[in-house]
Amino acid sequence: MKNYDTIIFDLDGTLLNTLDDLADSVNFALCMHGFPERTIFEIRSFVGNGIARLIELSIPRGMENPKYNECLKDFKMHYSNNMNNKTSPYEGIMELLKKLSQDNYKTAIVSNKFDGAVKKLNKIYFEEYIDVAIGESENISRKPAPDTVFKAIEELGSNRASAIYVGDSEVDVKTAKNAGIPCIGAAWGFRGRDVLESKGADYVIDRPEELLGIISR
Repeated sequence: MKNYDTIIFDLDGTLLNTLDDLADSVNFALCMHGFPERTIFEIRSFVGNGIARLIELSIPRGMENPKYNECLKDFKMHYSNNMNNKTSPYEGIMELLKKLSQDNYKTAIVSNKFDGAVKKLNKIYFEEYIDVAIGESENISRKPAPDTVFKAIEELGSNRASAIYVGDSEVDVKTAKNAGIPCIGAAWGFRGRDVLESKGADYVIDRPEELLGIISR
């Protein structure tokens, strides 16, 4: 009998390395309005709380900047058309998802990326393995609220007692805690092992295949 039969994944920094495409779209929007570009290291520290927060942290004076809404709109437009230029799955992810599918695990993605982008990237990369993909929208609270996790579990026909969450950031750890399910921290992502351990992840793994040992214990 499986200890867990439902695996809920974060997207950016967990399944996909999206950092370069996010940075390109942020800097496109900033340049459109004459603002200084951000480095890849800055963008890495800004991601995780949705695109509104990403632009707020990237633009001078944040939401107080009168160009904030235009900059956000330009980012979203550019990213919608350029989200797959440099993005790719992390090493070992496709093999992991194939194994989970073969073993009849239920899998889903929940992300603070806008819903259209989440569904598009899932269709490009993971459609064969992941049936449910939920992103940020007006109808559901974004992480660390547990709403997307609960919705994914419901759509999968599962329950919290058999679910585990996999993510790479402090937002993901808090999301899992708010949902009342264990969290596996993905140390290969945007934050790293130290942050995940300090925030209280139940497990931290360095390679995707290590997940299999945890869920089958």
